[in-house]
Amino acid sequence: MLRASDLPAGRRRWRWHAALLALALLAPAGPAEPQTVGPSGLPLPRFVSLAGESINVRSGPGKTYPIRWVYTRLGLPVKIVEEFDAWRKIVDHEGDEGWIHGSLLSRRRTVIVTAELLELRRTPDREARILLRAERGVIGRLLDCDARWCFLDIAGTRGWAERTAIWGVLEDEMRD
Repeated sequence: MLRASDLPAGRRRWRWHAALLALALLAPAGPAEPQTVGPSGLPLPRFVSLAGESINVRSGPGKTYPIRWVYTRLGLPVKIVEEFDAWRKIVDHEGDEGWIHGSLLSRRRTVIVTAELLELRRTPDREARILLRAERGVIGRLLDCDARWCFLDIAGTRGWAERTAIWGVLEDEMRD
């Protein structure tokens, strides 16, 4: 029988590293990293939507900070990534960041179509009947999600869309 002590020093080190690697691969994964909670007591990041049709986005958390731009789309989904007092730092589907007062945001969940063309289907299956086709930029209400599909309401039509065609859902988020 060959023992590690019988090998030259360099080979012993390799076997030691190989043994550690094997143990690491066989060890059960630890618990998932706890979700960050903001000062509001709500998780970060999280998705919300714009509650008004004209919302100022500022460079910092307060009215003294300059307005960077104005959103004019009611229901546009945004991701809250930081909180300070009543202000929320948001990121939109194009990656732009800014601060919005929390009173101008709604917990109503929406998504925006990011694919050239989204096909809303009767069931979560690529072979299912198409109920509606929506172009990039269309906003729909998020109702449910599983690992690959989300159930949406777009202009009163409810159906399933592939997650890869929309923005407004966390990668590991499941709804019911």
